[in-house]
Amino acid sequence: MARFALHRLMQAALLLLLVSMIGFAILHLAPGGPLSQFALSSQMSQEDLDRIAHQLGLDRPLPVQYADWLVRMLTGDWGRSFRDGEPVLKVIGSHLGATLELMATSTLIAILLGCWIGILGAIRRYSLFDTLATVGAMIALSIPTFWFGLVAIYVFSVELGWLPAGNRHTVGDASFLDLVHHLIAPALVLALVETAIWARFMRSSMLDVIGQDYIRTARAKGLPEWRVLAGHALRNALLPMITVAGLQFPTLLGGALVTETVFTWPGMGRLFLDSIGYRDYPVVMGILMFSAVMVLIGSFIADMLYAAVDPRIRLG
Repeated sequence: MARFALHRLMQAALLLLLVSMIGFAILHLAPGGPLSQFALSSQMSQEDLDRIAHQLGLDRPLPVQYADWLVRMLTGDWGRSFRDGEPVLKVIGSHLGATLELMATSTLIAILLGCWIGILGAIRRYSLFDTLATVGAMIALSIPTFWFGLVAIYVFSVELGWLPAGNRHTVGDASFLDLVHHLIAPALVLALVETAIWARFMRSSMLDVIGQDYIRTARAKGLPEWRVLAGHALRNALLPMITVAGLQFPTLLGGALVTETVFTWPGMGRLFLDSIGYRDYPVVMGILMFSAVMVLIGSFIADMLYAAVDPRIRLG
């Protein structure tokens, strides 16, 4: 097990290095650059721009900039924002809580609702419920998340007035109930696609387990159907879902970026787009690396759990 974990950690470290190199190169080679924000001012001379570039270290060769950034990042210094001079980790930390609230809530909704739909669809295969669930999942997977967000705002905020159209709190009200009121719409929109994915995987896994010999044996022994499904089928059907949980993290991050933008939710996704607009490269790179680390941690945990319950994985 230790050898398997070490092998996965080495792969993750190499992948992080490649992500950092590619991300750093794309950002710094893209048209514009951080100095474009200063160049918009008519009072800025070329000498002023050169001085700012020197202060920010942007006048050095790109490999030197990358090496300096990598060394500082590994020692805990992720740089400072070009926009306001705040440390990158502090900027990310101030928006992390909002994103975790949104992702945790939507994940809980997606797992509970998706697994229930998948299990019921497998038990009632080809029934009206299964057909409607399949069609609904295909629709949810085919339509962009931002479209669902705009529809939710129009229906529940503009027409019905049930839910806020955006933001995390009402001005002057930071209560828990107000937070939940603002969280409902973006969490449901973000959970919609995830629910469809969980439902389809759960249905497929449950159908595969139901057809096994030990399920037929349990039924032949006269066990009640609920005990056959809950005690034998469900436990084994949930095993592949461990991998699904780890693989869904990148999709969840991408969906959070879109959802936070539509609902003006002050999380990391909104911060990422704002930082790109301001050419705030240190913050963009910080969010990129933080997201990559989170994705790899999720994948690593999924691998370890799967290897713990299935020795063939770590011995292969």
